[in-house]
Amino acid sequence: MQPFVKLTAIAAPYDRVNVDTDQIIPARFLLKRRTDPAYPGYLFHDLRFAADGSERDFVLNQPAYRGAQIFVGSENFGGGSSREAAAIAFSTYGVRCVIAVSFGDIFYSNCIKNGILPIRLPNEAASALRAQAHAKPGAMLSIDLPAQTVTGFDGNIHRFEIDSLNKSCLIEGLSQIALTLRHRDAIDAFERRYRETVSWV
Repeated sequence: MQPFVKLTAIAAPYDRVNVDTDQIIPARFLLKRRTDPAYPGYLFHDLRFAADGSERDFVLNQPAYRGAQIFVGSENFGGGSSREAAAIAFSTYGVRCVIAVSFGDIFYSNCIKNGILPIRLPNEAASALRAQAHAKPGAMLSIDLPAQTVTGFDGNIHRFEIDSLNKSCLIEGLSQIALTLRHRDAIDAFERRYRETVSWV
């Protein structure tokens, strides 16, 4: 998993509230592998593309935001089903950070597991960032995970909270498997003791 420490990147604003995981990636794409080269196109697919494949008027289709690595949403972002594919769609597109007022709990967790930093900010701060991104398409935000800050387009600094374990895993680029393997010696020792204790099994 790619470590996340600091990021300065284009931010794409999206004002809609209650963005659920079916909007982020429609159910018909859930059996696709993350290695599928078409996966970035599944992100917001039905909002980005018409039935004939032509582009709709969606923020990520606008030239100034096509390379966005930060996505700024609103309230109740990523609610709905538990599909991990919603986080994978952001990751394969190149988004490293999603900012919102509130998140669906499972989507928030899935972002962490896929190397994406989800940031909760108060409604006033998130609204201001989206307004500034609309006013200056292609402008950049700066994220500092160790300091837990977002530096806005206007230079204002917004602090955010994150669980210490999640923070550490993102900074070090540790997946759940990699985190578990750090304790391999302790796991092996437990297994040896267990076999000795219940050798009759």
